[in-house]
Amino acid sequence: MINGYSIYGLRLQANRPIPGLVACPKATPVDVQIWLGSAPPWVDARSAKQPAYISPYHNKQGTPILTVWKLNHLTEHYFWLCYSDGTKFVINGSGNRIWATWLPATSLEDTATYLLGPILGFVLRLRGITCLHASAVAIDGRAVILVGPAGAGKSTTAAALARLGYPILSDDIVALSEQKGAFLVQPAYPRLRLWPESAQILYGSKEALPSLTPTWNKCYLDLTADGYYFQNYPLALAAIYILRERTNDPQSPFIEGVWAHAGLIHLIGNTYVNYLLDKPQRAQEFEFLGRLAANVPVRQIYPHADPACLSELCQVIRDDFRKVASTIQFQVIDKE
Repeated sequence: MINGYSIYGLRLQANRPIPGLVACPKATPVDVQIWLGSAPPWVDARSAKQPAYISPYHNKQGTPILTVWKLNHLTEHYFWLCYSDGTKFVINGSGNRIWATWLPATSLEDTATYLLGPILGFVLRLRGITCLHASAVAIDGRAVILVGPAGAGKSTTAAALARLGYPILSDDIVALSEQKGAFLVQPAYPRLRLWPESAQILYGSKEALPSLTPTWNKCYLDLTADGYYFQNYPLALAAIYILRERTNDPQSPFIEGVWAHAGLIHLIGNTYVNYLLDKPQRAQEFEFLGRLAANVPVRQIYPHADPACLSELCQVIRDDFRKVASTIQFQVIDKE
């Protein structure tokens, strides 16, 4: 184990470099060990019983995109996550060991897209860390979360804010924790994943950004490039913005407040990788989100349907956030 990394508040060690991550020599003590290109010798399909989860989504051949098996070995239980392209992960129940294998038709880069998304998202959930399917941006030294259903424009809006010089904390997964009475957003890694259509809106061409992998349709924005910033330490969360359906209303983009109970419902609907949580884990999640909705302002945004209004949307978010933040007293958070 010679490759150390820090992501989502976890310190990783891997036997091979992980594409997309920046090495972190200080990533000790280790929270999660990762073996890329190998699996425990005892893992065998014949030892798997009834699947713990089968994805409702299928590939072109009719195979579920993901099937999860729960295995037992010695005194510990494990999860075996099998993707339809042949990529497989084994995760122990404590969420501190991961093994990954893939077929010759795919690559380490393809495997890393799973690892840095749903796999580490599931590891965070196993470790009791609540995650939202969202993007997080730093404005005036505080964290702002953008949530909404798939296709709502979370990553596109975050990328538009990044172009204006605002640092990005995280994309796709927002890992949350509590410290000194504040809710913290943990930094992810210095990339924003975007669809080619978003690259077209932001940069005028679907080919303006590099492909995530040769076999995936997404591209990425490198936050280590000149003019962009990655927020590499946690920030206190100051506001949550729910992206609603785009509208042609001449008043849009505009923002409205949300009552705490309605905000809680939205947050519950936007948690990340919750399909394998047991009852105690769901109860813990509900309690955490209840405190979050009661203590952090939740707002809803109605973007304009015209992509040309994206810059105006960023300005509306910034101005609204500054009004909201002026009414909140924040705890001082240690960068370490």
